[in-house]
Amino acid sequence: MLKASYPYYLANEAEAPNQDLVVCDKYSGEVATRVALADADAIERAIAAAAAAAEPMRKLPAYKRQAVLNHCVKRFEERFEELAEALCIEAGKPIKDARGEVTRLIDTFRIAAEEAVRIGGEVIPMDISPRAEGYSGMWKRVPIGPCSFISPFNFPLNLAAHKVAPALAAGCPFILKPASLTPIGALIIGEVLAETDLPKGAFSILPCRRDGADLFTTDERLKLLSFTGSPEVGWELKARAGKKPVVLELGGNAACIVDEGTDIDDAVARIVFGAYYQSGQSCISVQRILVHEKLYDAVRDKLADAVKALKSGDPKDECTFIGPMISEKEATRLHNWVIEAIDKGARLLCGGQREGAMLQATLLENVPAECAVSSQEAFGPVAILARFSDYAAALQEVNNSDFGLQAGIFTRDIYKIQRAWDELEVGGVVIGDVPSWRVDHMPYGGVKDSGLGREGVRYAIEDMTELRLLVIRNPN
Repeated sequence: MLKASYPYYLANEAEAPNQDLVVCDKYSGEVATRVALADADAIERAIAAAAAAAEPMRKLPAYKRQAVLNHCVKRFEERFEELAEALCIEAGKPIKDARGEVTRLIDTFRIAAEEAVRIGGEVIPMDISPRAEGYSGMWKRVPIGPCSFISPFNFPLNLAAHKVAPALAAGCPFILKPASLTPIGALIIGEVLAETDLPKGAFSILPCRRDGADLFTTDERLKLLSFTGSPEVGWELKARAGKKPVVLELGGNAACIVDEGTDIDDAVARIVFGAYYQSGQSCISVQRILVHEKLYDAVRDKLADAVKALKSGDPKDECTFIGPMISEKEATRLHNWVIEAIDKGARLLCGGQREGAMLQATLLENVPAECAVSSQEAFGPVAILARFSDYAAALQEVNNSDFGLQAGIFTRDIYKIQRAWDELEVGGVVIGDVPSWRVDHMPYGGVKDSGLGREGVRYAIEDMTELRLLVIRNPN
């Protein structure tokens, strides 16, 4: 069970000036808990504290940063079921998926603990011409300074962790705005961090209204903004961020190609997972499925049967695979996209019905390209099927999107694998599996409207540090 209320964390300390943010159980719709909501004054104090903490965080030895991260790993392991239950309630995430995310939270902090003690540098040979003889050079990485983080609702633990853990490893103080719909996971992270002896002001975790978060973006004391969320909001924030670097992990419209020669049963099983796990609310959820014409009928029939068999309902039930979407508003939006596609000639293979925030796992074929469910990000339990005869044309179809996060290819042809890697306009190509696959140490991010920069602990640390060069002249 969740606590009756939760504080926010300002400069490492819990504060509860109010209980203004109501957090609902996404399945029942009932009030689950209440959370302190930060106002502009609290955000200002947090930024000032982070700025003051920049120097002590920079000087914090690597082994002490590692110890903080290892403490988090230990405490998250001890509070595993509490974290999973909180996710299940606040996000409506099926309990098995919730446990999977807690496992990834732990992985992310463990990776960060390892990286904290190997942020190195390089010696540069300077004598490339006679004028540089007698000079030596080297560079190291130094923390960029106070960071601003804004995390989304769909992975409230792990996507917050992908910002928080690298910052701690790099020695950067931070302020974090978790999603208002799902703030509890981030606040539990704050509760664990408050048990450590991090310098005062090293972290603040502040749920706040969207209009109250302007300082997260515009304040010049913050040296980096990392945002995960919708493209519309992300690009607007970038335009207002001023001089600071911006990392954006935005939307997707992930495609998966099933080429001839593929093990159909294996591909179907992976696609069902990739398209419908946690109700499709992932930016790398399988949305467009392109199947070679020789396999199309068999894949379509097996996929439709598998999707029909998915159990929907209470996310607390161990057997549930499809839980509620984050809100009835979002479920209504996607349901309307399904109706639009059918009205324009698409064929409904299964699903298509909605009750409140519960949208059935839905599979469509022959969807016109101009339909929103084809061209935009569905972000829900809906996928569409199309056939192809030419592999090159299928690659072009994958690229026929405003988004470019990850793509999946089921093929056994090494030359087709290489061609996909060369030609697909995405941040990552996954062979023999779905684009939804991710391990938390790998570089992760996209191109086009899917964002800028890369997450994955090592790569996030690169964004949160700057190169500092040293040149030494030997006059002898």
